[in-house]
Amino acid sequence: MSTRTPQTKPALFGIVCGLGAALFWALGFVAARYGLNAGFTPADLLMHRFLWSGIVFMPLVVHAGVRDRIGWGRAAALMVLGGPGMSILTYTGFQYVPLAHGSVIQPSCATLGGLLFASVLLKERISFSRMFGAFVIVAGLVVIGGESLAGSGFSGAQGDLIFVLTGFMFAGFGTLLRYWRVRAFPAAAVVSVLSLSLFPLYVAFDGLGRVMALGVGENALQALAQGILAGPAAMYLFAFSVQSLGVARAAVFPAIVPALTLLAGWLLLGEPPTAQQIAGLLTVLCGFYLAQRQR
Repeated sequence: MSTRTPQTKPALFGIVCGLGAALFWALGFVAARYGLNAGFTPADLLMHRFLWSGIVFMPLVVHAGVRDRIGWGRAAALMVLGGPGMSILTYTGFQYVPLAHGSVIQPSCATLGGLLFASVLLKERISFSRMFGAFVIVAGLVVIGGESLAGSGFSGAQGDLIFVLTGFMFAGFGTLLRYWRVRAFPAAAVVSVLSLSLFPLYVAFDGLGRVMALGVGENALQALAQGILAGPAAMYLFAFSVQSLGVARAAVFPAIVPALTLLAGWLLLGEPPTAQQIAGLLTVLCGFYLAQRQR
């Protein structure tokens, strides 16, 4: 009994942190969808996503230094792939398709892109199980994409393609972290702080006047969801989960984000998933499981 306690408690806490990170990411998706319905533009949500996290991380980055820890060129590349560019495309995609589409397609394509880049750029061997899992994920995406074509035509397909692009962008972000051996937490901090450079441009186009017209409560909600929960809080919890459980075991938590997002969207926004969306999600989850196996 006493010999298991020191090992059990950190593992349990790691699981709790991993689940918390997945929940916060899911709430970020749901809050983005809600915010667009409430009158926010993608640029407004982008401001909330990086302004507050940039302010939180600024002392850390100033103390550590960008050039010494990562380098300006690498920081700029990470900012393009995993920063404002990816985020504003994500918010734009939700203007064309339901919550279920973006929350499933983006993580799925991040997994597919990660497998592709690992094989082509990092020269990693991809097992048969992972390759088969990738094909299963594609099958699930085809099911979901078929709903867009049938229901919304070109507009829906455009939204789905946006999430395909952002998924591959995030995969590129993760690949560069591995290739350059940069830890995720310092990278997220640097990206958030560098993104503050876009804030004067946002102000110049009367962004502050637009968001303040929506009220303090609406802005506080987006600041919490985008700038804290889906940003630094989720990153910190996931990093702690990786430290406690290892990379392989912690990798399951991002995979459950789509399911949590669908559930939260149903409970909080009243957007129940369709039968075709559920079928696509279940197919994708099977693909996730296979793609994360080592053999």
